[in-house]
This record gives sequence, structure tokens and C-alpha cells, in this order.
Amino acid sequence: MQSLVVLVASYIALQIFSDVGSLRIVMLGGMSIDAGTFIYPLTFTLRDMVHKTMGKKGAQLMIVTAAGFNLLMALYFWLVSVLPADMSVGSQAEFGQVLAPLWRLVFASIVAEVIAELTDTEVYSMWKERVTTRYQWSRVLVSNAVSIPLDSLIFSWIAFGGMFESSVVWSIFLSNTLIKFATTLISLPAIYLVKEKRPEASPSHC
Repeated sequence: MQSLVVLVASYIALQIFSDVGSLRIVMLGGMSIDAGTFIYPLTFTLRDMVHKTMGKKGAQLMIVTAAGFNLLMALYFWLVSVLPADMSVGSQAEFGQVLAPLWRLVFASIVAEVIAELTDTEVYSMWKERVTTRYQWSRVLVSNAVSIPLDSLIFSWIAFGGMFESSVVWSIFLSNTLIKFATTLISLPAIYLVKEKRPEASPSHC
């Protein structure tokens, strides 16, 4: 139970951190990258660990809950940014410039996260139930191989399509995908840190 609390809290926290980081586009290795990409990939492995521990329905509930918190965060930052400032301490305009959400980015992040993570859940379940329950690393690798490019594609084009040149958007997509895959490979062994959820016993008949 303690490890489950840590996993769920870490997942939601990293979702929120990555959405805030996505408000800034940086350059790395000649490619454009939204800064949320540096920590967001960890949520895929955390999702798989929660799925292994809580089952499919538990993972789905966590994904939807995290999306709700991300939306609440954006609404809260927006509200704080539009409230009148206490001029005795200055206009504090920097807060609004940094944290007042760009709603297009918020929408892109939430849509991409929900679709990609729910897809990851389905692929993970399919691989475990129809292919093999052994080689747990394979279910993480296969599910992430589907959900990572899907997430990057949806986010990049909803957030930046029409705003930047196509070459920049594809650069963001490519860099995001590569970093997420690299993070997946590094975090892959973490799936062995948690125990598999036991199947529910069938009710006995008198």
C-alpha cells in the first residue's frame, strides 16, 4: 500500500511538472524540445507499475484523475494571474508571464496524455493476456513503443501546428519521441520493483 501511494503520487506530480515545463521550448542537440519532455517519459513507466499493482481499472482511474488535476492546475494559475496584484509589493507581472497557461498547450497536453496513456493501458493488457505474462520488460517496451510516438504526435501538432513551421513541429515530435524512448529503456527495470496484482478469486458456491 505504501509503495502504491508513492507510485500514484509520483505519477500525478510528474504529469503536473511536465505540463508546466512544456510552456518553454528549448534547444538541445540542434532540435527543438518542449522542456516537459525531460521528465514526462517517466510517467509511462510509473503507469505500467501502477497497472501491474492495481490492475487495468486502477491505471485508467489514475490517468483520468491526473488529467483532472492538470486542468485544475491550469485554471488555478489562470485565476491567480488575473486577480489584482498587491501593488505594495510590485505588479508581479512575471507570474502571469510564466505560469498563466497557454490554453492551447494545456489542451494539447491533456488530450495527448489521456489518449496515449489509455492506449498504453490497452496494449499493456493485450500483451500480458494474449502474448505472455513472462518477460515483464516486454510489456513495458511494447506498450510504450505504441503510446510514446502517439503522445508526441498528438501533442506536437495540437500545440504547435500552424503556430510554427512544419519543420519545427516535426523536430519537436522527433526529439520528444527519442528522449521518451531513451527514458523508457533506462527506467525499464523498474517494473520489477512492484508485485503483480493477484487475480480476484471466484466466489465459491455452496
